[in-house]
Amino acid sequence: MTRHVREGVKSVVRNGWMTFASAGAIAISLLILGIFVMLALNVNHLAAQVEKEVEIRVFLDVDVPQDVVLSLQNEIGLIPEVSKVTFVPKEEGFKIFQKTLGKNGQKLLEGFDEKNNNPLPDAFTVEVSEPRDVGKVAGQIEALNQGKETQPIMKVDYGKDTVENLFYYTRLIRNIGIVFVILLAFTAMFLIANTIKLTIFTRRKEIAIMKMVGATNHFIRWPFFIEGAILGLIGSVVPTVILFVIYSQLEEKALLFRLLPLKEIAPNLSLLLIGIGLVLGIWGSVLSVRKYLKV
Repeated sequence: MTRHVREGVKSVVRNGWMTFASAGAIAISLLILGIFVMLALNVNHLAAQVEKEVEIRVFLDVDVPQDVVLSLQNEIGLIPEVSKVTFVPKEEGFKIFQKTLGKNGQKLLEGFDEKNNNPLPDAFTVEVSEPRDVGKVAGQIEALNQGKETQPIMKVDYGKDTVENLFYYTRLIRNIGIVFVILLAFTAMFLIANTIKLTIFTRRKEIAIMKMVGATNHFIRWPFFIEGAILGLIGSVVPTVILFVIYSQLEEKALLFRLLPLKEIAPNLSLLLIGIGLVLGIWGSVLSVRKYLKV
C-alpha cells in the first residue's frame, strides 16, 4: 500500500498539465455546483421565512364578553396544529392599522379614535406549526361558532388566494432548484469522467507494458485509484474554500434579505463537495483504466 500511495503521488506530480486539467475540471464543475447548491439553500430558506409569516386573523363580534373571549382563546389553543394564539384588542389593532396605512393614508382615519370611536373589532392572531395547515386550521376555528347561541367569531381571514399562490410558487421554486442541481451534478460527473479518461489515455502504453511484464490488474489499478482520490481532493477543496470566502463577504453585505449563516451550511456543503470530488476522482480513474487492462 505504501508503494501504491508513493506511485500515485508521483503520478500526480509527474503528469503536471494533465493533473492540472483533471483537478481544474473537478474544481470548476464543483464550483458551479456549489454556487447553485448555496443559491438553492438560500431560496429555500427565504421561502420558508415567507411561509412562516402566514398567520390567521380571527375577528370577533362586537361586545363579546371577556369570559367568552378567554374561553375561545383556550379552544383555539387546543387545536393540535396551532403553535401560538395572541389576543389583539381593538385599541392595539387600531395602532397597527395606522402604521400599515402610513402618512399618506392617515386621512382615511379622520374622525376615528382608538378608544371612543374605534371601527375595528377585537381579534386573535393565530400562528400554526406547519404553514401549509393554515387552511385546515382556519376551517376548524370557523367551526367553533357552531353550537353557540351567540356566535363570537365574526370572520376568519388568512388571505386564502394569496396564501395558496404563495405555497404554489415556493413549492415550484424548490422543485426547480432541486432538478437544476441534480442536472448540474450529472453534467459535472460527465465532464470530470471524460477529463480523467483523457489523462489515463495518455498513459495507455505504460499500463500495457506493466500488464505484459506480469503485473496484476489489482497492482496496476491501485496507484490510479490513489491518484484519482488526490485529484478529487484537490479539485474539491479549492472550490470549497473559494465558495466560503465569497459567501462570507456576501453574508456581511446582504441587504435585501438575510442569508443563511455560513456556519450552518459550511459543514454539510463541504462534506458534499469533497465527497463528490473524491468519488468522481476515484470512479473516473478506476473506470477509465479498466479499458486498458485488457491487453
